[in-house]
Amino acid sequence: FVPETGTAGCTLFITGASRGIGKAIALKAARDGANIVIAAKTAEPHPKLPGTIYTAAQEVEAAGGKALPCIVDIRDETQIGEAVQKAVDTFGGIDILVNNASAINLTGTLETPMKKVDLMLGINLRGTYLTSKLVIPHLLKSASPHILNLSPPLNLNPVWFKNHTAYTMAKYGMSMCVLGMAEEFRGQIAVNALWPKTAIQTAAMEMLGGEGVGKQCRTADIMADAAYAVLSRPKDYTGHFLVDEDVLKETGVQDFEQYAVQPGHPLLPDFFLDEAPETLVEKMEQHGATPAFKPPSSSTTPSSSGPIESTFDAIRGVINEDVVKFTQGVYQFDLSGEHGGVWFLDLKSGSGSAGQGQPSAKADVVMTMDSNDFSKMFAGQLKPTMAFMSGKLRIKGDMTLAIKLEKLMSRMGKAKL
Repeated sequence: FVPETGTAGCTLFITGASRGIGKAIALKAARDGANIVIAAKTAEPHPKLPGTIYTAAQEVEAAGGKALPCIVDIRDETQIGEAVQKAVDTFGGIDILVNNASAINLTGTLETPMKKVDLMLGINLRGTYLTSKLVIPHLLKSASPHILNLSPPLNLNPVWFKNHTAYTMAKYGMSMCVLGMAEEFRGQIAVNALWPKTAIQTAAMEMLGGEGVGKQCRTADIMADAAYAVLSRPKDYTGHFLVDEDVLKETGVQDFEQYAVQPGHPLLPDFFLDEAPETLVEKMEQHGATPAFKPPSSSTTPSSSGPIESTFDAIRGVINEDVVKFTQGVYQFDLSGEHGGVWFLDLKSGSGSAGQGQPSAKADVVMTMDSNDFSKMFAGQLKPTMAFMSGKLRIKGDMTLAIKLEKLMSRMGKAKL
């Protein structure tokens, strides 16, 4: 799997290459002396996002490659067509297409404006399809043609759809291009997908996750190194849905700490990959890590007695001074859905207290979730870890205390909550 030629002498057409993963892949190939077409729409500096096609071009040239910056909105067929023609005129052809440009909006069906839906489908799905369609005639003339889409394995577990159906459909559209085009051009062009195992530190990620999320990420270099390994394979290596860490393990990489933004810090697993997150939680406990996701505001209308009230009755039955001594935390639960409302669990003073409304002292941990999931969680039918990883449970505050509550719940479960 160790490349002989790498990307030397190749021309890469990379969408969204002005920053983030796209630029990291461009710089990796540039060190081989490759030609890079930077097809992105940032020509003027953006107030919140670093980098333009011109600053990226300077970095590519400084790394040893040749750069062609092109202003391209990949929703615009004319702009892509012109950039493709300019690439062929400048470099004599195109060998590799990296479909990296992507838009993300992690909201539910009712909260996602159609403008955002159109943006995600327009860039992720249609843009990937259209760019591929316009570049393929040139790839067919190349000796080592590749298309690499930065998109996930097609995982039809509903958990990846329920919280952000539009985003998932748009990303899976990119993956379906891989599925179809790999077969359509088998023997002629290698078409593969690559996805990160953990969250990657990019400007978009910082905007999405808030300050501090970077510590839980790897750098874009891991994706660049994995992409390079895939693009160095022969054209019969096709139709694969690859994960960066697996690709690099196959090439003999053993040290993944080199890619950590903060070595030793627990990492945030990426979407669309089903893996038991128990080990992650253990690591988080060791480091006292706090996820940086902001919980959405939820209904605060009080709900009269019902399943939540009976859950709290049971909680009051098992808390005592020992539990308070062990825990030393104040929890607030912002519940939405059928039995929405705000509830608290004070395990910091005396023999503890629990009930409806805001806690008297500031909460150390605020948990946001649907009231039905909350009942399931305290009844032992839904593991808090799985609820957190699948987006059913949002946690803000001290993660170590959140994990203490999980341990407490398992004890309560044994006490027949």
